[in-house]
Amino acid sequence: MIKVINRFSFIFVLTFLLLLLSCNSNVVYTNSQAMAEDTWKLMDIPAFKVPITDTLKSNNVSFTIRSGSSFPFRNIYLFVTTTSPDGKKITDTLQYNLADQKGKWYGKGFGDVHELNLPFKSNVSFPLKGIYEFKIQHGMRIENLKGVYDFGLRIEKYRK
Repeated sequence: MIKVINRFSFIFVLTFLLLLLSCNSNVVYTNSQAMAEDTWKLMDIPAFKVPITDTLKSNNVSFTIRSGSSFPFRNIYLFVTTTSPDGKKITDTLQYNLADQKGKWYGKGFGDVHELNLPFKSNVSFPLKGIYEFKIQHGMRIENLKGVYDFGLRIEKYRK
């Protein structure tokens, strides 16, 4: 009887893991960087090196920010510099709302932590194979941006 239960448990766990892995098959790259002391300092610039092998398929690029109630603003400005494998750089200036006018945080959260997906580019392809680097600097008027726990980059295959 114990062998049957162990075999059933093994098959159940294996099936669950396969389903879990197949759910994220659209993810090309995901990573995040924690902020020391929950503060995004102006000179702390998260950098993500993304290996790209598929130049034909389109992708969606987004950021993820996890912040807390000590974040002093309801929006955030970002300077995003993308460097292609041939060394060409493009810098974008972006602005995202993190909370509504009444201070209610967007995204999902539990307790003091609020996580929000910030769309960057949709339906884009990378023209060259190689390493693309994304550097993100906050563009707020204060040097030390309190209440930011971590910041991440996510690239997924484009779905219509």
